[in-house]
Amino acid sequence: MSERFLFTSESVSMGHPDKVADQISDAVLDFCLKHDPTSRVACETLVTTNLAIVAGEITTRAPLTVGAIQTLARETIHDIGYTDHEMEFTADTCNVISYVHAQSPHISMGVDVGGAGDQGMMFGFACDETPALMPLPIHVAHRLVENHASLRSSGKLSFLRPDAKSQVTVEYNPDGTPARFDTIVLSTQHDKSVMLTKNGAESFTDAARQEIIDKLISPTLKAERPDLMKGPLVMMTPEDPNKRVPDGGIKCFINPTGCFLVGGPHGDCGLTGRKIIVDSYGGRGRHGGGAFSGKDPTKVDRSAAYVARYIAKNIVAAKLARECEVQLSYAIGHPDPLSIWVNTNGTMVKGLTEEKLIGMIREHFRLTPKGIIESLDLRRPIYKETARHGHFGRERAEFTWEKTDKAEALKKAAGL
Repeated sequence: MSERFLFTSESVSMGHPDKVADQISDAVLDFCLKHDPTSRVACETLVTTNLAIVAGEITTRAPLTVGAIQTLARETIHDIGYTDHEMEFTADTCNVISYVHAQSPHISMGVDVGGAGDQGMMFGFACDETPALMPLPIHVAHRLVENHASLRSSGKLSFLRPDAKSQVTVEYNPDGTPARFDTIVLSTQHDKSVMLTKNGAESFTDAARQEIIDKLISPTLKAERPDLMKGPLVMMTPEDPNKRVPDGGIKCFINPTGCFLVGGPHGDCGLTGRKIIVDSYGGRGRHGGGAFSGKDPTKVDRSAAYVARYIAKNIVAAKLARECEVQLSYAIGHPDPLSIWVNTNGTMVKGLTEEKLIGMIREHFRLTPKGIIESLDLRRPIYKETARHGHFGRERAEFTWEKTDKAEALKKAAGL
């Protein structure tokens, strides 16, 4: 590109209705894997006003009774923070309904012998914009909602409620490197203590907006990329949404509608698998279309997306390319990937080709469903944590797809 450009990504909090559904589905998955690592799970959840419906196809030796599902849902809702009856969706009053039955034996015919649990294409992505090798906009958007949850649970911003969304716009240089933070959007559910009546309508106070800037937005940006804070954080209010911003200033839109009192599943129905761009790379890298949450690792929608991230991250960690996108495709019941595709967007080191990269991938990574599950140790109850604050870009011991243990071998294979 010959000019600077803007790119935006969003994230959603653990209390967003769709993420509530994701976490319940993955709580059910974790329960099954804890008791029976060979469980086959495809669990979907719907949440709305004081109601959670759990459905799906599950074959397991785990004691997954209706009562167990109800307990898992209520514990998850409580952990998220829906405990105040004013929110019209709480752990102790929510009605939990279960419609779960066994998986089709026709799927098992192919999966039991090591085949993929579904067809489709999956993508992985990595780039050198952050130490986590994630695109900067989605990485910072995740950290904003993660820190939002911390400030809420600690009481440091006691007026916050669980439902929230973040959005980060970064200005990039013509060579694709980040130049500065341009705009931050943070919409958060809140209680009545930070409301006033303005022109006959209820409104979120500017004082609360400033607290969010001072205690959440500013510390998050400083922790991630202080060098990209080229000017002051400027509060943009509903009364003056086009306020003049000084050069380099970072526009901060906080509850730009003016009020966010009604939220969570009471304000918006939530469904498992509806935040697939949030769960992947914020639109920077492609997504194959299949959701992650509620699916056991025989479902390549999840496991192959994880190993594709693992591959891409190790290639970038090995400094074979500044960015890397990997696609894998599978047929249901068939073990080996039908295709492997790699794109480094012109950032690959000299002397290396994408054809050679694909050969290295085949040599150094196990890509059958069985191989992926074993190499990444995916038959463990680790998934509820993935369903909030991002599946990728967090250095947690259980997130084995974030390891860079193949980087040195890839460097050696590339002759570097």
